[in-house]
Amino acid sequence: MNAEKKDLVIIGGGPAGLSAAIYARRSLLDAVTLEREALGGQMILTSEIDNYPGVPNADGFGLVEAMQAQAEGLGARIELDPVESLELAGESGRFLVRAAGGTYDAASVIVAAGAQPRHAGFDGEERFQGHGVSYCATCDGMFYRNKHVFVIGGGNSAAEEALFLARLASKVTVVVRKDHLRAQAAIVEELERNERVELRLMTSVVALDGGELPSSIALRDNRTGKTTVETYDEGSFGVFVLVGRVPETSLLEGLVDLDEAGYALTDDRMATRTPGLFVAGDARAKPLRQIVTAAADGAVAATSAAAYLGLPVEG
Repeated sequence: MNAEKKDLVIIGGGPAGLSAAIYARRSLLDAVTLEREALGGQMILTSEIDNYPGVPNADGFGLVEAMQAQAEGLGARIELDPVESLELAGESGRFLVRAAGGTYDAASVIVAAGAQPRHAGFDGEERFQGHGVSYCATCDGMFYRNKHVFVIGGGNSAAEEALFLARLASKVTVVVRKDHLRAQAAIVEELERNERVELRLMTSVVALDGGELPSSIALRDNRTGKTTVETYDEGSFGVFVLVGRVPETSLLEGLVDLDEAGYALTDDRMATRTPGLFVAGDARAKPLRQIVTAAADGAVAATSAAAYLGLPVEG
């Protein structure tokens, strides 16, 4: 086996991975960043980003390009090469990272593979993603100020995001496929008291349609099976799909502890129970998943990797 030796392999090229690449180079680590599909992760699905400090009204592609240019300007090596497996190399304490294009023998690894929003599966969801369909109220809520929004989901996250959106939107319709919300009772009571919130239980969104932006939504009554279509002016409403996320932690099986939702457990240095293995960004258990927190995680993880290897770190 010909394995290329590296101080650090970074798995994932979203904001956490690109930030880690920048800080790895600043610590003079011999590192490579491996991304499966396209740099930026979920960031490239967002047409407007207005909450990244210092870069108002950014678009996802532009912010990715800026991060990539900064990393590569410092000498970072970034490859589009899907990682197939990650394992410990015997008793050496090193790691074998097998990618489609080659194998790496790494002294340390940062997994920044992210988490994917769980999709609801209605017709038009993919078509309008980023243009009427969103998966993050904190990220995109401001674009729906004084508009009607539909929130799909009945758990704590959906209920909390619905309350957040009720501060911005003219009306929030919470669509729940069951006959009850799974959210905590106190949050449900708050939703029920809010004059801007309407709860539609035993209801599912089955389709969105329209032009560049959605102009109609089809809703099915799960009691009767009857579907009705509501029409609006194009762009006057949006749909927030908040039915959970799926963390990309399959590579970490047996190497880290996971919480009940499958997120990796780390300490504040992004370290896992396996020495030399760090997890940054949306793949780890954390209270807030935003571009800025992912970037911060990447910086901490790369600095921690350098410290683990006994190299100088940022002060």
